[in-house]
Amino acid sequence: MVNDDSAPAPSTHARRSVELDSSEALRLLGSVSLGRIVFTRQALPTVRPVNHVMVDGDIVIRTHESAALTSRTRQADGAGVVVAYEADAIDPDTHLGWSVVVTGYARLVTDPRELALYEGLLRPWLNRTMEHAVRIRPDLVTGIALVGDDG
Repeated sequence: MVNDDSAPAPSTHARRSVELDSSEALRLLGSVSLGRIVFTRQALPTVRPVNHVMVDGDIVIRTHESAALTSRTRQADGAGVVVAYEADAIDPDTHLGWSVVVTGYARLVTDPRELALYEGLLRPWLNRTMEHAVRIRPDLVTGIALVGDDG
């Protein structure tokens, strides 16, 4: 698959980037179900696409026993591990849309009732048992909207 990002956009309208406030950024993040989690693995950044749900302003993802993120959050005990989470909705034809990045601490969910709640709210996309959940508390929320000059 070849993707030529150097080709001009089909629209002749100019675009600009508008900074989003954190509440609007989190609202947009909650409007999609797919994002990318960034964490450290063997001292290097690792990115994984995951589905998520927003619960009380936090991002929740499900994971499995052998996942690197499960291991990392378990090793961190209650302190959690620093992660970044990114989600977006950008139209490939108009190049308009938005992108949100959340930085915060990810913690493994250990409460059985809380885990059961997330199992009901969030269905894995993979045909795999996901017996764990990770909850990310946003500490830094940034977002941009890519808009045309007319809006």
